[in-house]
Amino acid sequence: MAHTHDHAAQGHDHSHGAGHVHGSTDKKRVLIAACLTAGFMVAETLGAIFTGSLALLADAGHMLADCVALGLAWYAFHLASRPATVRLTYGFGRVKTLVAYTNGIAIFAIALWIVYEAWGRLLAPAPVLGGPMLVVAIAGLLVNLGSFYVLHGGDRGSLNMRGAILHVLGDLLGSAAAIVAALVILATGWTPIDPILSVLVSLLILSTAWSLMRQAAHVLLEGVPASLDRDLIARDIEGSIKGVREVHHMHVWSLDGSSNMATLHACLNDGVDAHMAVSAIKKRLAAEHGIAHATVEPEFGQCADRHEHDDEHEHAHDTAPHRGHYH
Repeated sequence: MAHTHDHAAQGHDHSHGAGHVHGSTDKKRVLIAACLTAGFMVAETLGAIFTGSLALLADAGHMLADCVALGLAWYAFHLASRPATVRLTYGFGRVKTLVAYTNGIAIFAIALWIVYEAWGRLLAPAPVLGGPMLVVAIAGLLVNLGSFYVLHGGDRGSLNMRGAILHVLGDLLGSAAAIVAALVILATGWTPIDPILSVLVSLLILSTAWSLMRQAAHVLLEGVPASLDRDLIARDIEGSIKGVREVHHMHVWSLDGSSNMATLHACLNDGVDAHMAVSAIKKRLAAEHGIAHATVEPEFGQCADRHEHDDEHEHAHDTAPHRGHYH
């Protein structure tokens, strides 16, 4: 058989094994955090209006976005638990990565809005009630600590979970900044500290949001996971699996930031048992490189994808450095 794969066996094991347990637990954690965040958001918004604090309003803005973001994260986990379909053969696992990317964009928008509001406050300072502001900020800090504790125990290898944690971390920093601002206002009466700290928190969150967006975009573009080196893996297979003469047409990617996959052509020596070679390659990929799902096409002699008009191009590849042959 020219094309050997294990979509049914390995795909099923991965979806319903440890990954399924993590997903179910993470789904509950995100729901709890969403409820805590939504419950306090209203109180903090009213507190911000009453005290005139931009720091509190900024934190309430974060919480509003987080209610939506955590809700989306919960729904992404819900979709990911659904089985694959005829049209979506990999299932809904990548929805979590899409939500993580969307969360990153939302954080950027909120942070830019806070910077804009802070600039206006610096140009035209407004009175701030430090005492009530401190009370609301401390209550917000306690709620955010609870949400962060719940989420922190989840699977931090999941981009969706990391996006949820990032939102709550932004709220946590916002509450801490509001507390500091309230203490400074109570001690000195200097109200510009309120917008200044809001901007500093926003800048810290922006850098983390950018990192999350880059990682999510890399997964969506099916880039090679940062922990893996495609060419080194190919050379490892050639050097460790008996009868494998060459590996080419190799692609390595991740479905959701944690589930790694690969496809490759394995050129075998004459007389080698193709089934045994393919099985050995799959075991090597899973045990040594964390690639639990692989599609391997065994070949003897000429590559099945090679065309007559590619002869000259293939000859150039054969005389080129080994690294250039994995495409």
